[in-house]
Amino acid sequence: MHLKVLDMALSRLGDYITVIDIRNSDQKIKTVFGLNNKKEFMPTVATIDENSDISKYKLVEKGMFVFSGMQTGRDQNIRIGYSDYDFTFVISPAYTTFKVTNIIPTYFFMIFKSTEMDRYGAFLSDSSVRSNLDWDVFCNIELDIPPIDVQQKVVDVYLSMVANQKVYEKGLDDLKLTCDAYIEDLKHRNNLVELGNFLEEVTTQNSENRFKLKDVLGVSKNKEIIPTKANSSDNDLSKFTVIEKNDFVYNPRSANAIAINSSLSGGIISWNNTAFRVKKTSHFALLPKYLNLWFSRDEYSRWAKFNSWGSSTELLGLDEIKKYKIPIPELNIQEAIVKVYEAYEMRKKINENLKKHINEICPVLIKGGIDLN
Repeated sequence: MHLKVLDMALSRLGDYITVIDIRNSDQKIKTVFGLNNKKEFMPTVATIDENSDISKYKLVEKGMFVFSGMQTGRDQNIRIGYSDYDFTFVISPAYTTFKVTNIIPTYFFMIFKSTEMDRYGAFLSDSSVRSNLDWDVFCNIELDIPPIDVQQKVVDVYLSMVANQKVYEKGLDDLKLTCDAYIEDLKHRNNLVELGNFLEEVTTQNSENRFKLKDVLGVSKNKEIIPTKANSSDNDLSKFTVIEKNDFVYNPRSANAIAINSSLSGGIISWNNTAFRVKKTSHFALLPKYLNLWFSRDEYSRWAKFNSWGSSTELLGLDEIKKYKIPIPELNIQEAIVKVYEAYEMRKKINENLKKHINEICPVLIKGGIDLN
């Protein structure tokens, strides 16, 4: 197979679009989704409960598209989603919902799976603070649209890749479920032990200025160690705390921001964060990576938030973390579950790369037709 460039006349996107505006007037549909900048639907971040009025929310059925032109220029992203779910959900009335005709829906969606199209949408955005892509401007975009038979060939290749990725993802979900079930079972088969006797605060300072500005690290709410930039006023890094591999960093002002440093090189953290480690003498009883599994759970995040104290700013002290209880089985069991989780994390990265590569190949397929000869 090889790609060949097609000679086609330009077509206006709006000629393929039919706006569908059906409201959840009887409020029978309770599933509320939002749309992220990866062009994926997700549970809404808005607070919705049984008393919420969602009668004006729009119904999204299988085969429908959702579009939001807000902040297209700022985010360099055309926010559009395509529902292939077998169920109906609702979405904020701020979105535009529509169907397409005389074009394969999957092919239409593939058009927007490229950074080139995102940049073009940003270019067409207005000059307001939000830099919106107006609906009329979106509909007036002109593109090369090939015949249906060529579209189908492109879609078939795309869907075969997606199907393979979904099979891989299903295995990934099964592995995660097995891991979580095993971790949960440990709580019932072992006594829960406070962490106090195993942890110690890291207080070594960068007094010799061995680490520089590029070595300053922080911790994200996604529980990852990330590079960060010290303020311009932080020219003196001598009082920054030095962290080593397997040290933990957390932000006392953000209960969910805690992570293990898996880097060999280490680094330094500012006074905003606190570092601690499993005592060297305790490594024979508690593996740092095993402990990190428990910090990674939503259960810990809820506990940390509940045990934070303060008024305008809630704080979680290290003394409180030392009171957290986990099961501590034999080392061989800890090592086994860590290896399984590491395999899961590796496969999760592979899955994300698969999805990324599938998106990257979409514009290649869009630019040409598949020649089966």
